[in-house]
Amino acid sequence: MLMIRLARFGAKKKPTYRVVVIDKDRARDSKALEVVGHYNPVASPSVVELKHDRIEHWVKSGARMSDTVERLVKANPVAAQPVA
Repeated sequence: MLMIRLARFGAKKKPTYRVVVIDKDRARDSKALEVVGHYNPVASPSVVELKHDRIEHWVKSGARMSDTVERLVKANPVAAQPVA
């Protein structure tokens, strides 16, 4: 089963996270299928960059989001695009 979850990067006591699509049974920092975003909780205010179209693609393909990623996606909705 595929999961969309956080993978920790950064220095000690200065974590940054990548939002990744990865097999559920793999280790937290193992090689991911795709990086679909970044999250920096240390920055003030915290920085969240998500590729909503790719997240939607993977969810439609059967991937499940972790609780934390689901909270980040809900807190950072897709910006409305103007109609041309």
